[in-house]
Parts: sequence; structure tokens; C-alpha cells
Amino acid sequence: MDNPERSRILQAMEKVSDILIGGGGLNGPALALALAQTGHSVTVIDALAEKVRKNAAFDGRAYALALASKRLLAAIGIWERVAEHAQPMLEIKVTDGHAGEGPSPFFMHFDHAEIEEGPMGYMVEDRHLRRAFLDAMAEEKAITQISGKSVVAQETDATGATVTLDDGTHLRGRLLVGCDGRRSGTAQRAGIKRTGWDYGQTALVCAIAHEKPHHGIAHQFFMPPGPLAILPLTGNRSSIVWSERSEMAQRINAMSDEDYLQVLRPRFGDFLGEIKLEGQRFTYPLNLTVANSFIAERLALVGDAAHGMHPIAGQGLNAGLRDVGALAEVLTLAGRRGEDIGSTLVLERYQEWRRFDTATLALATDAFNRLFSNDNPILRLGRDIGMGVVNAIPGLRRGFVREAAGLTGDLPKLLQGRAI
Repeated sequence: MDNPERSRILQAMEKVSDILIGGGGLNGPALALALAQTGHSVTVIDALAEKVRKNAAFDGRAYALALASKRLLAAIGIWERVAEHAQPMLEIKVTDGHAGEGPSPFFMHFDHAEIEEGPMGYMVEDRHLRRAFLDAMAEEKAITQISGKSVVAQETDATGATVTLDDGTHLRGRLLVGCDGRRSGTAQRAGIKRTGWDYGQTALVCAIAHEKPHHGIAHQFFMPPGPLAILPLTGNRSSIVWSERSEMAQRINAMSDEDYLQVLRPRFGDFLGEIKLEGQRFTYPLNLTVANSFIAERLALVGDAAHGMHPIAGQGLNAGLRDVGALAEVLTLAGRRGEDIGSTLVLERYQEWRRFDTATLALATDAFNRLFSNDNPILRLGRDIGMGVVNAIPGLRRGFVREAAGLTGDLPKLLQGRAI
């Protein structure tokens, strides 16, 4: 026979918030701050211990933040904490060619002076962003942080979502948001399938110090195996995202630092003088993976949990922050109207807002990678002529600059620099 006290006892054991967020990387904390500042109570759960997440050692990882993303970070109080560590991207130069042979004479050159709003974007190291988010969440009374604990189960019903942690703790919220990456456990437990494919490429990621200044210029050099991005960091340093065929990437990554540099140098060129490695080296397999639905009962997906795409356009984190801005706005406005923020009707507004934009971006990056990551002479001629045409027409150049700055499309208020 059921114990009539069971419901009351379980409710007492649960810790209740308006919103539960699984994943404490960057998108999860950004969403938590945006929601807390509009009156919601939020719990953020991350499997990594806070000490690990707050480690200030330089490891070479960095992000390209579009101007619109910078506006969101400013609106939620993060930008002021990282501004002194941010490197403006003033120009972008895009070229095509072979390693060791120099670039094609056709190229694209984008200058921030072609728009009125300022730099197209900024490079900020991972360590500075993570520390800023952790400090900001610690100062926000409406946010509860749970570190070093994993979600092992989740249930949803007509009134909310309950998650169970690996220590037996139960957490309850009106809504559960998965910000837990491409292999999202939140999505898997909800039965959400994914569509995508592997590119057969792996990204080699590191940071380098170089002899000459970069002058805030980002470079993208397309080669048949994949693109090489050289992205300016503060000082005479740059972040490298170098895509190679996966078998070759594994061989390169297994090399000593000096041998690794010997392979990189002919691809990198000598325009920044002598180079040396700084920090750690990383590899990431490259694939396209998009959740078949961004929502389920009492559940929403954000960032890589909803969509993971090729880094060719550097839009991974920026797309995630658009999700953050859209979901925060949808939930906040629904709450002000007295609606149930976790209802399917409300969550469908978020999905409708973000799904088309995300699908368009994913297909564009996929097509761009397929167009440039090959050595077909006909395609090479076509893309080189195309770059030359874009570079010669000011209106087209300006459109690309605004796209790179994240200023196009149906922007959430936070990405416009406006309060919700």
C-alpha cells in the first residue's frame, strides 16, 4: 500500500529552483546570469569540480566572440571582467592555396572600418571567461552552483522536471535546460535523436608566440585537407585552429613540439617571424550534429547540446550565445505575462526562433567546408574567382563584415545590447 506521506517526504528532500541547467561550461552560466537578472532562481550543475573549472593556467584555448556576443556578455555583467584580456579583431584576411606555396592571388579582406559599430569581434581566452562566469555566479544570490556532481537520471511531468545527482540528491525545477555539449546526456535521457555526419577531419588547436605583431588581423588559409585559422590574442600571440584529415592529424599530434612546429611552419608562413608553441595542444574530431528537436516536455537544449558544427566560421560559441539570448527573452517575457515558463507552448517559441537560423548556419558551414577542403581544379578556380568578386564589391564586403560581427538576422535583445 502506498505511504500517504511519501509525496511530502520526497518534496522535502528536493531542492527547488525555477530553472535547472545541466552544464557549467560557458553557455550554461551565461543563461543562468541572464535569467537570474530577470527574476528567476537557477541551479547550475556541472560534473567538473570548481577548482578545475577555475584553473587560471594558460592552456592555449580561446574563443572568437562576435560583436553581438560581446554585447550579450556586457549586458549580463561579464564583459567588464574580461575586457582587459580581450584582443579586438580589426581585420579578417581569407586566402586559398597549398602549404608551402603561398596563397592564391585571389582573396577576401574584411576591415572593421566598413561598419560603424566597432571591431567585428574579440578573441578571449577560455581561462578568463570561465573565471569571470564563476565569480559572477557566486555573487548572484538567485544562482545555486553544484560542482563535481553528475546527473544520472531525469524525469519530467506536467508541472516540472526532476533530476537525480550521483550522490542521490534530487533537484526540482519548472524547466530543465541542457547545456552539456554535443554528447548531451540531457538530450539522450529525453530520447532526442540527432542528425549529422563526420567530416573525416580533426582540428589541431594550440597557441603560438610570434616575433612580429599581428595588428589585430585574423587569417583564414584554406588548404585541401582543411582550413588553418590564425586568430590574434593579446600580445604577440595567436590562437591556431588547424584542420587536417583525421589520420594525418593523429600523426601530427603524436609528434614532439619541435616536429609539430616543423609541420606547421610551411602552412603558417613567415609573415609573423619566428614562432613557438605556448600552452597545451588539443585535438577535436570535426563533425556536424544537430538535435532533431531543441525541446521536449519541460526541457530545452542550448549551444552544442542543440547543434554542433564545423569551426570553419568560428560560430560555435556565438551560435550558443544566440540561443542563450533567445531562450532568456522567451522565458522572461512569458513569465511577465503570467504564463508557465516550462510549457510546450512557450518552449516552441524558442525552437521556432532558433531552429531556422541554426539550420541555415550549419548548412552554410558544411557547404563552405566541402567547397574549400578539396583540390578539385574546377572548384578551386570557381571559389578563387568568387573571393575576388566579393572583395571587389563594397556592398558584399560590408555584408560579410556584418555577418562576422553577428549583426544580421532576428537578434535577441541581449545581443543588441538592450535589456529584456
